[in-house]
Amino acid sequence: MEILHVSVECYPMAKAGGLADVVGALPKYQQDIGHIAKVVMPMHRTKFLLDNEWEVVHKGGFNMGSSYFDFTIIKEKTNKLGFDLYCVDIYGLLDREKIYSYDDDTERFVAFQIAVLEWLRHWQHQPDVVHVHDYHTALIPFMMKHCFVYNQLSKIRTVLTIHNAQYQGWMNWEKATYLPAWDTWKWGLLDWNNTVNPLACGIKCADKVTTVSPGYMKELFQSANGLEHLFYLEAYKCFGIINGIDYAVWNPKTDTYILDNFTSKDVSEGKTLNKKKLCDDFDFNIELPLFIFIGRLVGEKAADVLPEAISTAYENFGEIFSVLILGSGEKNIEYQLELINKQHVGYYNTQISYNEKLSHQMYAGADFLLMPSRVEPCGLNQMYAMRYGTVPMVRRTGGLQDTVIDYGEENGYGICFSHANTQDILQAMGRALELYKNKKLLTQLRTRMMSVETNWETSAQQYIDLYLSI
Repeated sequence: MEILHVSVECYPMAKAGGLADVVGALPKYQQDIGHIAKVVMPMHRTKFLLDNEWEVVHKGGFNMGSSYFDFTIIKEKTNKLGFDLYCVDIYGLLDREKIYSYDDDTERFVAFQIAVLEWLRHWQHQPDVVHVHDYHTALIPFMMKHCFVYNQLSKIRTVLTIHNAQYQGWMNWEKATYLPAWDTWKWGLLDWNNTVNPLACGIKCADKVTTVSPGYMKELFQSANGLEHLFYLEAYKCFGIINGIDYAVWNPKTDTYILDNFTSKDVSEGKTLNKKKLCDDFDFNIELPLFIFIGRLVGEKAADVLPEAISTAYENFGEIFSVLILGSGEKNIEYQLELINKQHVGYYNTQISYNEKLSHQMYAGADFLLMPSRVEPCGLNQMYAMRYGTVPMVRRTGGLQDTVIDYGEENGYGICFSHANTQDILQAMGRALELYKNKKLLTQLRTRMMSVETNWETSAQQYIDLYLSI
């Protein structure tokens, strides 16, 4: 089969979150099991773009409302990612460093989708499946079926994967004129609650809809930011497929980002050496348990609870543990977390940044990873932690409850709790502090979690089976 993935993120070209990790890994594993997988994305001005060689494969143009845009498709020459990577350049829209948070994101993403379809209709053959990711590309199934100029693409099967249903790309109805001429009898496919809703449109129009874990799919029937009834209506074509992680990138045996490589056979020694690196860098006591948080400092991740929870933990337990935070997000949360730096010098540190190398070192050297997320469609951090022998402490939600078993249960290895609040986090930290004292049990849990299969091979085959079903 030939699959074209359409996404605004793909690691290592451009990354803001887990979407990039998925789109950077799934096509590679689909290639490994014998299929042709390609990725097309915007030509963000990133380091990867500048550091690699590209060739122009197509040039074209299109009208979007009253504006006309030229576009260029380039291809990475060496196939270094394990699949063909294409980028769309549109002067004035896609030629920027950041992926999101521009005032004209609506125009940028609609133009990107139109450019992809303009390129696709000039292919000498057709792919078997067009696989779109999140709302930024969710208008493509509608345009393929109902925009007159793309009639030749109407028989290609489409799959929409929802990585986060909270973001839906709402547009005012006057912006529907951005789309190429379409069958106005189909206006209801674009509409949800009297606005153009790209994600809702994708759910209605795609042949299959997936989310990134079975647990998250179940949650969407109860809480989907206004789309709950739509999921009930379209339930027959909705499936949850758990993400995997890329073992070529996340492997403590070969990871070039970490100080000392290790396997499950020498996990205690390996983690001690990597923990020493972190403790030396941040002036921590290596004898104390080290808790980490890595991710966006936003409400979805319950990062707003962390300042109170961490401060209260120091009050209740004393300075008998260390905490290292890595991430960025809402300025108020950043400020509150940075305040703790002054209150617990030598026991706490906040790094407000995105730092890929440091994140790998943290997974390798930490004892516990805290994930109190309110919303976690799949979650990759807990799987990274498990791969590096770091005990995941997670709230039972979405993909977290699909991938982490509490160590109090049979074959368990993590610490699970139910609510994203200070009380539950304190109870979880208390359990972690007790576990840390039991070195034998901790080593057993580390060995067990490192043996859990979390790679992409199984998930990639599930996607292929889904494609074959349509």
